[in-house]
Amino acid sequence: MLITVSGPAGSGKSTLAQSLADALGYDHVSGGDIFRSLAEERDVSLVELNQLAETDDQIDRDLDQRLRSIARDEDDLVLESRLAGWMAGDYADLKLWLDAPLDVRATRIADREDKAVAAAKEETRTRAESEALRYREYYGIDIEDRSIYDLAVNTARWDEAGVLDLITSAVDAYDPDGDEGKAPTAGVAYEF
Repeated sequence: MLITVSGPAGSGKSTLAQSLADALGYDHVSGGDIFRSLAEERDVSLVELNQLAETDDQIDRDLDQRLRSIARDEDDLVLESRLAGWMAGDYADLKLWLDAPLDVRATRIADREDKAVAAAKEETRTRAESEALRYREYYGIDIEDRSIYDLAVNTARWDEAGVLDLITSAVDAYDPDGDEGKAPTAGVAYEF
């Protein structure tokens, strides 16, 4: 089974994806892992690759192409990134969207990165706006469109263990034989 975990920064994607993979005995691949491998291949630091990505859209496209290839080729996997559900498309068995109110996400990011909540909030808002424009420009994706996801969860309502319990219950209850149809990811231009 291929499960994607998507959502904005600070929503709990990485935390859930790793915990879910561990609980299911699956592998876990994150967009961050792929980004790190791209930096390594180019012999640059993560900061340098981020700076390059601001002017070179091929970096984002290379990352997304790898997400799509992994989704096509792998099984028993939890694939995690903001666009994992979109990039996996019909290859995914279950597509999850995690979210939380901006104030909650900014507080999580501020704690994780040891910065002021106000700064984390502004950076998060700016980043989300920039990413939304790029996703629409590159692939015709409206990141606000949740119709492709099988389950959307507000992670501010449960603690980490509660979110994991909720998701593992959904995964355990999933029966491919009773599946009456995936939500399609139509209209995406997979042009890398």
